[in-house]
Amino acid sequence: MQVRFAGRTLLVGVMKLPNFPSVEEVVNTLKPSYPVYCLRPQTIRASAKLFLDHFPGRVMYAVKCNPNIEVMRLLYGAGIRHFDTASPREIALVRENFKDADCYYMHPVKGRAAIQLAHEVYRVDHYAIDHVDELQKIIDITGGGDASVILVRVKTPQHKALFKLADKFGCEVDEAVELLRRVEKSGFQPGLAFHVGSQCQEPEAYASALQVIDKVIQAAGVNLHYLDVGGGFPVDYVNDIPQPLTDYFDVIKRSVSQLNLRRDCTLMCEPGRALVASGCTLIVQVHLRKGSNLYINDGVYHSLSETMVCGLELPMRVIRKVASEAELIPFRIYGPTCDCTDVLQKTVLLPCDVHEGDWIEIGQAGAYSNSMSTQFNGFYPETFVTVDSPPLLPDRH
Repeated sequence: MQVRFAGRTLLVGVMKLPNFPSVEEVVNTLKPSYPVYCLRPQTIRASAKLFLDHFPGRVMYAVKCNPNIEVMRLLYGAGIRHFDTASPREIALVRENFKDADCYYMHPVKGRAAIQLAHEVYRVDHYAIDHVDELQKIIDITGGGDASVILVRVKTPQHKALFKLADKFGCEVDEAVELLRRVEKSGFQPGLAFHVGSQCQEPEAYASALQVIDKVIQAAGVNLHYLDVGGGFPVDYVNDIPQPLTDYFDVIKRSVSQLNLRRDCTLMCEPGRALVASGCTLIVQVHLRKGSNLYINDGVYHSLSETMVCGLELPMRVIRKVASEAELIPFRIYGPTCDCTDVLQKTVLLPCDVHEGDWIEIGQAGAYSNSMSTQFNGFYPETFVTVDSPPLLPDRH
């Protein structure tokens, strides 16, 4: 469907997005009073290339991070052929748009109906589990074996990370040993998986986790077909600048080389944030200023949830025809809903003369933004464009 807006034809329901040379041009043309996601195709392709060129194994994209179909098509076009999914809807998104891509059901807890749909309709044959009852579900529904792969998710030591996923998923070493043996005995190709936590700040977290994996391998006496080191690969945020991703790859490569693995064991990772965070910025508008408080048209119930749940600080700048030279002062940012908790945890430095009607570009908004957005209070950001200008990144100094 075509929609005419601000003298430009926008395409709704199809994949071709309107393209602009810069974020400034988006603002000048659309003058949006609604939030706008600005995708950077070149940045997303570059992130995919970094992983494909340097990670010593198979790269799966974690769909939950940003399920926008244009984002996924950009990753697919860059060479990503493997997708980490966690629900029937994500599985359908992959299978119905990328016929030759591999789909992995990596959520450790799945409903029986979801397993049946994945197996019978979408031909999924890679599953993750962390409990014997979950294994039994898969056996009951699929019949067991049939060259399917089951990866046992292991709980590993927690290091510095925004989200510590081992608090919810993963089994202890003794449990993993027994479960891995059952997987092999049931006729599945056995594998192990772990996750060091989202936005992991320490490359050595992977070395520590792989030491635990080594204990499981030695105790179980099972030859692994697959080893998944999970996600957790970090990106730059304000006051949070991690080591280069290649440092993480080097630690993984070194640690995996010390394991007793079969030569054809498939090594995998499942990045999300590191593939797409820098590939999208968000344009919002100031709808009211009250002293040092700014009220904008997006917030923690929509694109900015991570600023509340983990205090993430995103780079921001005011967009004007003439760059402001006004002094930067701290502002409290409130979202558009009627809820008093719709507020960013940290203040943001912006020009002291910012006022109602100004636009603000928010960087590093490609990860866990649109995927986390609700329709609370009737607000729902859904406008996407592509831009050619470089991404907005935090200062590394």
